[in-house]
Amino acid sequence: MSFQNPVFIPGPTNIPERLRKACDMPTIDHRSPLFGQILHPARDGVRRVLQSQTAEVYIFPGTGTAGWETALTNTLSPGDHVLAARNGMFSHRWIDMCQRHGLQVTVIETAWGDGLPADRYEEILTADKAHRIKAVLATHNETATGVKSDIAALRRALDTAGHPALLFVDGVSSIASMDFRFDDWGIDVAVTGSQKGFMLPPGLAITGFSQKAIEATRTAKLPRTYFDIHDMAKGYANNAYPYTPAVGLLNGLNDACQMLLSEGLENVFARHTRIAEGVRAAVRAWGLDLCATSPEVYSDTVSAIRTPEGFNATRIVEHAAQTYGVAFGTGLGEVAGKVFRIGHLGSLTDVMALSGIATAEMVMADLGLPIALGSGVAAAQEHYRATRAAPQRAAA
Repeated sequence: MSFQNPVFIPGPTNIPERLRKACDMPTIDHRSPLFGQILHPARDGVRRVLQSQTAEVYIFPGTGTAGWETALTNTLSPGDHVLAARNGMFSHRWIDMCQRHGLQVTVIETAWGDGLPADRYEEILTADKAHRIKAVLATHNETATGVKSDIAALRRALDTAGHPALLFVDGVSSIASMDFRFDDWGIDVAVTGSQKGFMLPPGLAITGFSQKAIEATRTAKLPRTYFDIHDMAKGYANNAYPYTPAVGLLNGLNDACQMLLSEGLENVFARHTRIAEGVRAAVRAWGLDLCATSPEVYSDTVSAIRTPEGFNATRIVEHAAQTYGVAFGTGLGEVAGKVFRIGHLGSLTDVMALSGIATAEMVMADLGLPIALGSGVAAAQEHYRATRAAPQRAAA
């Protein structure tokens, strides 16, 4: 693998030089006021990226999986009932975590490629007259299949059912890349990580809690120590952590938030949509299909591309790495060997995306798939030129 080539996996993503330098800093006393000058602006920046006025942000050394566990253990008790849909590998893993913690999970089995079925959530919540369901789990962007789901519709389902359950949202591969509205969507716990839209190395589990979720921690009885948000809050009050924090990553997170907010969140979201549409134009030109079943659920951060029946899609990923030094994502779970994934999130430009599309074409041609070299590149170029043309003319 070449360090000179950008990666096209859906995380960890490419790291801008500015953020690499922000993470590379001298050792400081992490129990001093100086650390507070990094910690508190970083938390405030995350809150703004979540588009929230009220979320309490807790940042743990870990990854998105640690964020899942933070959400569960701080708010629920053994035997509590939760409702979740399984439509990909990452929703599956969150369900598995619930079961390992002794929670009772009602699972809505959903085709891999479809979004979360808000109507089924509403039906089950309406039938739960005793309000036994304590939390609803939702994966906003299913990274394994390139599928986004309508979280606002899930909030409407809860409200229509008149159900008080907490709403937990996995935004690991959407937050800081796709429109995510903590307050407007009535989210109670949001989970993400440093290595996706924030463009940093792995190492931070980033969570946002509503006041309702914080209240639920008062009676929650699942065991927690490392992920206890009350211990974390006490540390924050003293410019510290209850244990040693990842100071360099937090400094990088502070800078990443500044970069995103300086670009403007609407511009960040529009950039991801434009780049994703170029990739999708290339897929159409190749005569291939996405795993996502309709445009309404197309992800703007990752495309899972189906290969012809009988062809092992993992060969594309292996050949790209071995021959061209470029990383694409493999298929996971039910779609292993059936799709390869192009990640198009974080620090990425039109020009970088074109290099990934061109590489994918070379790989598929090398492996004997009927792909015309230049077809996908040309389709993406047309899209990028068209969507860039108006602003450029206006500037001129």
